[in-house]
Amino acid sequence: MPTTSAEIRPFSGPSVCLFCGSSETADPKYTEAARAFGKGVAEKGWRLVYGGGGVGLMGASARGAHAAGGRVLGVMPEFLRSRERLFDEVETLVVGSMHERKQIMYDESDAFVVAPGGIGTLEEVIELLSWKRLDLHGKPVIFLDIDGFWQTLFRLMEHTVEAGMTPASFLEAWTVCRTVDEALEALNSMDTPSDLKHDHR
Repeated sequence: MPTTSAEIRPFSGPSVCLFCGSSETADPKYTEAARAFGKGVAEKGWRLVYGGGGVGLMGASARGAHAAGGRVLGVMPEFLRSRERLFDEVETLVVGSMHERKQIMYDESDAFVVAPGGIGTLEEVIELLSWKRLDLHGKPVIFLDIDGFWQTLFRLMEHTVEAGMTPASFLEAWTVCRTVDEALEALNSMDTPSDLKHDHR
């Protein structure tokens, strides 16, 4: 059953936020990677924080973590409940807006992984990187770049540097991993959660 923000069960271990697509027509290799990532997060004793949906890569990641006995926190805006089909087998917080969703996902997470996704995933990660560019947080951001999915975005980022719009140092704001195992290993080497949590407000 959905909970309120005051009812989120405390979790003392690391929490990893996964941004990813909810499309049911995505290439199956992306969906399988999301499932494997959720499973891997659970097996390492970490909590998966995700968008709350039961469809596409989102649903696959949550099911993978849940089936492996892991803790999962979904955050779903009320207006998307029918479209993204709430996955209520895990702890899920229903909120009023997209802004609130992103804020809670940020606050509840120690690191972020960006799997293949569409415009919604882009919107989430661009804001997260913008906060990092402004030194509002120092949490790790990892792109799961399966088959070069995110290479076009990286080229755009490089273009902004070449055009003098962004400092070259910004290109070090994220890590690129090409497989689920690489992403899990990168997360495994991160600092303790207390070192990673910064209030950006």
